[in-house]
Amino acid sequence: MKIAQVTTQATYVADRFTLRPLRASDAGLLSMYAADGVLARATRAIPHPLPPGVMEAMIARASQPERNEDIWVLDGSNAGHAEVLGLISLARMDRAQSEVFYWVAPAFWNVGFATEAVRTLLSHNPHMARQYFAEAFQDSPGSARVLTNCGFDYLGDAEAFSVARNALVSTWTYMLKTGL
Repeated sequence: MKIAQVTTQATYVADRFTLRPLRASDAGLLSMYAADGVLARATRAIPHPLPPGVMEAMIARASQPERNEDIWVLDGSNAGHAEVLGLISLARMDRAQSEVFYWVAPAFWNVGFATEAVRTLLSHNPHMARQYFAEAFQDSPGSARVLTNCGFDYLGDAEAFSVARNALVSTWTYMLKTGL
């Protein structure tokens, strides 16, 4: 008999939403938001147009015990908001470091949800990281403000490939030391 290791992912409560693990029922809203070309172009990994099954595959990967990335939904249903406002994730790197990725659906931009999600997640430091890294596309100054508002320090310019743009995009890179 083989005993499978189950990796659990905590839930965190913010003021206006809950950060909770993905569930299969999120696929519809996630697909609807991710199909928006404006959102897809603001990310590295969301293709545009969005092929069928992309969000279902992401949810399946996120539920695997041997994953490298933990993904949380910004669930606003307990505060009178939409059940899915966006996503935030932490990708494990080496040497007690993780990289932060996030997106908020365009209907909920410019109200502070991304900043609140990043602050909430980092305050709990679920990966017990000593350093966090993040990036923002240079044509998305709002994303850069999220990071600086959360205490990240600017490291320099770089490039990242955007699937939706099918191109390298100039980025600003950031780092946050946690004090561990």
